[in-house]
Amino acid sequence: MPRENVRKPEKALSARFVETVTEPGKYFDGQGLFLRVAKNGSRQWVQRITIRGKRCELGLGSPPAVPLSEARRVALENRGKAMLGGDPLGEKRAAKAKPLTFAECVAAYAEAKLSEFRSEKHRRQWLSALDRLALPVLGPMHVQDIGTKDVLRMLGPHWRERTVTAKKLRGQVEAVLTWATVSGHREGDNPAAWRGNLKELLPAPSKVAKGQHHPALALGDVAQWWADLAQRDGMAAKAL
Repeated sequence: MPRENVRKPEKALSARFVETVTEPGKYFDGQGLFLRVAKNGSRQWVQRITIRGKRCELGLGSPPAVPLSEARRVALENRGKAMLGGDPLGEKRAAKAKPLTFAECVAAYAEAKLSEFRSEKHRRQWLSALDRLALPVLGPMHVQDIGTKDVLRMLGPHWRERTVTAKKLRGQVEAVLTWATVSGHREGDNPAAWRGNLKELLPAPSKVAKGQHHPALALGDVAQWWADLAQRDGMAAKAL
């Protein structure tokens, strides 16, 4: 028998619960957000929200493509928009009516999220691998059309030779596609997800990453190295 949970904010959901729950029902978290589990086992994030005086329900995607943390973030953002007179449901419908390319989603994601970075340098570094390695392959594609085979086509040439960079790149592509899902530009599982997806198709990074060794300091260079170190600011230099 489906279980209809009573909203109890003090019993917020956990990531582990979201991953493992199978019993049909509605499981509430807060901010009007709940996880709907169907009889066939499918799961969907839904938010109940009042927009301009009218009660509405917004779909926010499905786990694991949209994790609990992202669903919470979007639910809070939607509530803030509605309180200020905005229409997050209308925005979602408009987004679905206009397909976006991956390149457009990268730009929109960067505008929305990269303000969290401490400096312009960090923002440029975050975008660097996407610009060089992901956009030439995925950039022109509509995000709804991107599948696992496309992500593999993008990652494959770099997975063994640039493992650290490729691992970071995969996470960035996953983040952009998650943003696209909760923003209404795509539906379905995230083709860049690792667990239950690329993990079965690519070797583990720890198995293929090439060790990088720092050059040793020659004994005859110690005096010069020590003098250079003394000129540097920072706690690490002082500790040495």
